[in-house]
Parts: sequence; C-alpha cells; structure tokens
Amino acid sequence: MTLGLFFATIAAAMIYVLTPGPAFLALFALAAKDGRVSGTWFVTGHLVGDVLWGTLALTAIVGVNQLGPLLFEILGLVCGAYLIFLGVKALMAKEASGTTVIGGRHPLFAGLIFGVTNPKAYPVSVAMFTVLVGHYSGLLTWDIAPLVMLVAFLGFILADIILVAVAGLPAVRRFFLTHGLIVTRLVGLTFVLFGAKSVSDAVQSYRQRA
Repeated sequence: MTLGLFFATIAAAMIYVLTPGPAFLALFALAAKDGRVSGTWFVTGHLVGDVLWGTLALTAIVGVNQLGPLLFEILGLVCGAYLIFLGVKALMAKEASGTTVIGGRHPLFAGLIFGVTNPKAYPVSVAMFTVLVGHYSGLLTWDIAPLVMLVAFLGFILADIILVAVAGLPAVRRFFLTHGLIVTRLVGLTFVLFGAKSVSDAVQSYRQRA
C-alpha cells in the first residue's frame, strides 16, 4: 500500500463518518443531554454499520476495478452524479437536515440501528471511497483489499474519537441548533465539489485511454 492510498482511505472513512446527517445530529443531541459516555456507546454501536457498509463499498469498488477500467469509470460517473444530487438537495434545503433522536437508556442499540439501517449509507460510502480512493484504482486488488479495509476501520475510529470529543461541548451544541441550516448547506457544497471531482476524474481517465 502506498502512502497516498493510505491517506486517501483514511480521509474517505473520516469524511464519511464526519458528514452531518441524522446519526451525526442524533449523537450531538444525545451527548448534550446525557454526556460523552452515552455518546461513546452510540458511536460504538454505529461503528458496526460503518464497518458493514464500508466493507461492502470497498468490495464493490475492488470488484468493479478488477473487471476493467471502463466499469470503474462508469462507477465514478454514477457516484459523482449521486453526490452532486445530494449536495444540490442540501443546498436547496429550507431547514437543517437530521432529526433529534435520543438513544436514551440504550445508546449502544440506538447507534447500531442508525448505523445498519441508514438507506443512504451504502451509496454514500461507495461514492466517497470512489472519489478519494479511485485515483489509486491500479492498486486496488483482492490481495490488498483486507489492508485497505483495516485502514478504513482506523479512519472510522479516528473520526468517532473526534465526534465524541466535541459532541458534548455546550458551545458546539448551541452552534448546531443556531446555524443548522448553514451547516447543511456547507455539507451540500462539499458533496457537490467531491461529486464534480469524481466525474472529472472518470472523464479524464476515459480520455487518456481513448
């Protein structure tokens, strides 16, 4: 594994976890109400879903890459378009995304449910890993796949540590309550930029082969 692939995988995993969404905002609400211990249990449960969807995403990416560059380029186009679609929706939002769901007495179980049942988890994880790891498509083989997933797991853990560290801060909680719409739109802009990069990389790859 090259240093570039290592950092790209770490970045993809961390951005996937740190992107505000229902579980992200639920964690902040839970930590603000019950403290960092409950928040830690919540992200521990959610980590199961992160690993599940991350593994499936990387398996799909490696599989497509092994079938040929054209399929990988198509995947890049589709994933880029999907991120742009999500980004535009967020930019046009009239209220902050997410919901205040509190784990209450069972934060571990609540985090597990959020992580495993999120319908957007798989396509977003595929899109994010394709955008950031796709540049190293020539290195993505079945032999290296377990190591890539291990690095992604490290990224998930680092992101969760960051979340728990800041989620219980009163100032952070007040900021999200006051400026939730701004955060949603900034995330939307980020998705549009990542999506545009994925589309651009796919087009450039095709032109180089043509």
